[in-house]
Amino acid sequence: MADPERWALRVDDAPEALLTIPPDALRERRFDIACALTVRCGDDLAGAWHELAVYANGALQWQRRVPSHNPGSRDGLDLHLRATVPVGEALRLLARATARGVAIERLEIEADEA
Repeated sequence: MADPERWALRVDDAPEALLTIPPDALRERRFDIACALTVRCGDDLAGAWHELAVYANGALQWQRRVPSHNPGSRDGLDLHLRATVPVGEALRLLARATARGVAIERLEIEADEA
């Protein structure tokens, strides 16, 4: 058996990250997936929030908006999920961030074959 696959993508200062795992013609695969959003917070966070939405092959898997905390530092959101990828199919993972009153610093997607 081949070594387990590991795919990872990090984008800085961007509202979207798209990771495409190519198909495997011979076997079904399962992945443990981690998505993380990090935002930079200013000193005044009145009304500030950040949101992360995660899509798998175009279908929304999870979305959450929370008030931003940690004045003068960083805050974030993360998600862990599992996905099964059928034989011959690709997996497209899209993490989309939006924010108000804070700056998007980083989006990360990691997929480890289970």
